[in-house]
Amino acid sequence: MRDAFHEELDAIQATLVTMGEMVSIAMSRSSEALLKADVKLAEQVISDDEKLDTIQHDLEARAINLMARQQPVAQDLRILVTSLRMSADLERMGDLCHHIAKLARMRYPEVAVPSELLVIIGNMGTTAVKIIEKSTHVIKTQDLQAAIELETDDDEMDKLHRALFVALLDDSWSHGIETAIDMTLLGRYYERCADHAVSIARRVYFLVKGEYASESQAAL
Repeated sequence: MRDAFHEELDAIQATLVTMGEMVSIAMSRSSEALLKADVKLAEQVISDDEKLDTIQHDLEARAINLMARQQPVAQDLRILVTSLRMSADLERMGDLCHHIAKLARMRYPEVAVPSELLVIIGNMGTTAVKIIEKSTHVIKTQDLQAAIELETDDDEMDKLHRALFVALLDDSWSHGIETAIDMTLLGRYYERCADHAVSIARRVYFLVKGEYASESQAAL
């Protein structure tokens, strides 16, 4: 019975890795759709988000059913509770990719991002993909050093987010309020996606160590 229980735990972890891989692809595609005004790619991201939601709901049901049947305690219970929280983070990250894709579709056939912001937004997309891929690696391998490094990776996203606001507040901005709102929301989507990835890394660290990484460790 316990062997079957741990097989189910392993299957839940594998599902989380699959979700992470799906989110990474969604982020890459939504950013490309945004920067290239590719409406077909945007539609694909929007459609695929429903698949991610279905997987998350199924994982949630499996985890709750497992808790009801096996009544786990200590580490096993912590694994299940942490898995539920990570699946919620991943589902929300998928929603944020969906929002980026919707903005690309809404502004089609125009490119949603003004030319002077293409580099910043492009870098935010690239950084988001890197962070998502690393958080997926952390789920799969429980690599605590990588989990700690994600805090620094998130700092990179925060710097890009600040640079975006500097550009939006510059006196030379000539694209109007509507575009400024679009870019503000866009920056928030990328920044929040990175925050969710960091949250996943922190959960894995806690799962393995029974405590959260200290600020001094995160700064290393």
